[in-house]
Amino acid sequence: MNGNKPGSRRSLKSNLTQVDAHVVSSKEYEDLPQLTTEMLSRAKLNKGGRPISANPRKLISIRLPTDVIERWKATGPGWQTRMAERLTRSR
Repeated sequence: MNGNKPGSRRSLKSNLTQVDAHVVSSKEYEDLPQLTTEMLSRAKLNKGGRPISANPRKLISIRLPTDVIERWKATGPGWQTRMAERLTRSR
């Protein structure tokens, strides 16, 4: 962790106790637009997350000598991807 930043997550900066205590009145419901079939037909479902890979990776465990790992790590960020590419090319 960075010593300059607090270890806790960011605050929403809203009073959640007050929000939870609020009771919605019928007037507030009148302010909402009427949901139509046309609105629903334009709606898009966003599932989120990462797209499914055409070539998914499989987790394995492998023991390598320390010096081999250190040499790959010394090449900088992305060393694991480069290692996988090198292993793929050696077929």
